[in-house]
Order: sequence, then structure tokens, then C-alpha cells
Amino acid sequence: MELSDEQLGALDVDIDVQEDTPLFMRRLLLASLTQKSPMRDKKPTDWEIPLTAYPKWTHQIVLESGGEMIKFLLQEGGIWNDLDANDETPGCMAKRMGLDALYQLMVDAGVRAEMLLNRLDEYAPLQDEDEEIDDDNLSTGGAPGQTEVQQPNEQAATAQEGNTATAQEPDVTSSRYLQSNLTFTDNHLLDQDQNGVMMSWESGIMERSAKSILPEAGLRVLNIGHGMGIVDDIFQSLQPAVHHIVEAHPAVVAEMKRKGWHERPGVVIHEGKWQDILPELVNEGQTFDAIYYDTFAESYSDFRDFFSEQVIGLLDMNGKWSFFNGMGADRQISYDVYQKVVEMDLLEAGFDVDWEEIGVPSLEGEWNGVRRRYWVVDSYRLPVCRYLD
Repeated sequence: MELSDEQLGALDVDIDVQEDTPLFMRRLLLASLTQKSPMRDKKPTDWEIPLTAYPKWTHQIVLESGGEMIKFLLQEGGIWNDLDANDETPGCMAKRMGLDALYQLMVDAGVRAEMLLNRLDEYAPLQDEDEEIDDDNLSTGGAPGQTEVQQPNEQAATAQEGNTATAQEPDVTSSRYLQSNLTFTDNHLLDQDQNGVMMSWESGIMERSAKSILPEAGLRVLNIGHGMGIVDDIFQSLQPAVHHIVEAHPAVVAEMKRKGWHERPGVVIHEGKWQDILPELVNEGQTFDAIYYDTFAESYSDFRDFFSEQVIGLLDMNGKWSFFNGMGADRQISYDVYQKVVEMDLLEAGFDVDWEEIGVPSLEGEWNGVRRRYWVVDSYRLPVCRYLD
């Protein structure tokens, strides 16, 4: 259909942006409003958002100019991690179709969005000067740094909660986890909602991580989050001089004592949340050559507080530290986004990070009895952090 200049001029977008929009893009956008297309068909079975529809069109129309259209849609309010009916984000689709340049645009958009959201989380809402304050009714849940920051996959799920069953499932929060009953098996540790807290397939990753930060015997190591004890068993095999373990869940602590961890030479068990324990260790003047962090059901803001506020007081100047890098690992674009986000936040906190790519074996059959598959990406990116030179 040939569109008139009058029709093209009626396109409802910001005028300043429209002037910079190439003619073919204006034709495409207007067609999406006036004709049956993936952008307009909103039946529950095949509904798509414009950003997920566009990568399909790029093959047929303007692949070489696709980046400009993606930028335009993002500028006009497109959401980088919105999901279509096939559970794909625009970036997922671009990745699957081999559109690497468009995929990178979506990754960069995700990084910008997550960095902004994380920064906004640091600030408490301003109190209205005219609002009367009742001391008996003050909320304690809005302090800076205590609001949970959703990861990319969690935000996308929230956006679609009206169309998915996951909206009725219990939230995975630290407080709920610490109060839940746990199930210990040889292959996994589950909470009462059947969430995988830790699983045996992670053993190879943890072995490589432990050896990367604790390269020789006689060093001092601190681990936050015991779980099944996989990484602590490996640390013990490396013969550290001092081995501190922080564990918050009472059932895990009880299991540790049942297995005799408190009787092992050099092992010190700290029962409680790291937010309470680590400042005490700093006050005692404790320092470590290696620190490992692997907690469950904590937010990214908690993690950022850990390396921004606590590690600097506990890590020896020549020491190294690492963490289980599972942020966004149930979707490749989320994993790529959060690698960049954490890299920038680490730099701001005074740390350099090296990444080692490790292949993940086939996990077919590993998720039987587990509520949600929290790992789908093919490779694990192992971080080793140290102070900036």
C-alpha cells in the first residue's frame, strides 16, 4: 500500500523524533497501526510487542537499518526485557536469528535500564513537607538499600503476571527462605517451595572457583553461604590455615553440626546473616586471603552492599574474591546484561574482575522435582576479583 504524505505526517510520535525518522521507518510504523501485523494482532495465542516483532521484519525489509529502528522504539518507551507469547524478549529473538548487532543494542539498553533502576533504589522517597508524620505508623521497609532490586528476568515476569501462572507462585525472598523447611538430598538442597537452593551439578564450577582464589595451602578463607557444603569441602581439601563460614539458615547450621564441621581444624562457623556477622569480623581486625559469596534469595542491592561496604574491610591487599555468578542465568540476555552491570559496579567499588568462561554440562534430568530451572545458558562466567592497582 502506498501511503500519502498526509498519512505519513499524521504519525503520532514526538515531532522532534519524527523529523529524524527515515521515511521507510515512518511507513513501517504507520503500517503497524493501520494493517494486520505482528505488532497489532493481540490474540493471546500469538500476541507480540513491537520490539519483538521488529527483528522478524528486519530480514524481510531493512536489516541494514534495523539498529536505527530499535533505537527509535526504545526511545519511544519500548521495554528491553518485555516478553512475547513465546516467552522471548526482543534480544532473545535477535540472538536466535543471528542478528548480533541488534542483540548488542538490546544488551546495552538493558544495562542502561538496570543501572538506572539500581541507582534509584539507593534513594528513599522524599517526604511531603505538608504531610503529617505519625511516629506510631512509620514504615521501616523503605530505607535506602533495603528495597529488593528485581533482576531482568524477574521484571519481565512481573510485566506479564496477568498472563502467566507464576504470578500466583510464592515470591522467593530472603525472609521467606530463612523461615522455610529445607530438603537435603545427595543431588540438591530445596526450600519448602521446591526452589533449588544449591545443586550438585554446580560442583565443577565451585571447584574451579575455589582453586582460583585459594591457590595454595596455609591461606585464610571466608565463605558466605554454606548450603550443601560443596565449596567448603573443596576449600578444606586445599588445606587453609583459617576457614570461616557464615550461614544464616538454622537448618543448614544444624546439618553442618551433624556432619561435624564445627570440629574440623581451623573451621569457625558464624550463625546468622552476613549483614550482622561481617561488621563484627571487621571490628575484630580479621582479614582473609580469599572470600567467596554464594547466598540464596538476596537482591542485587544486597550483593552490591556486600562488595561495596564489607569486602574492603576483610580482604587482604593481595587477596582475591569471587561469587557464584548466577544473576539472570535463566535467560542469555539477562546473563549478558548483569555481567556488564556488575563489572561497572565492581569498578566503582575499587575492584578489577577477570572472567573465565566454563562450559556447563547438559543438565537434562537435573530439574526433576525442582520448581524452576534457574540455569539455561551454555557457559558459566567465573569471576575473580581483586583490588584495582
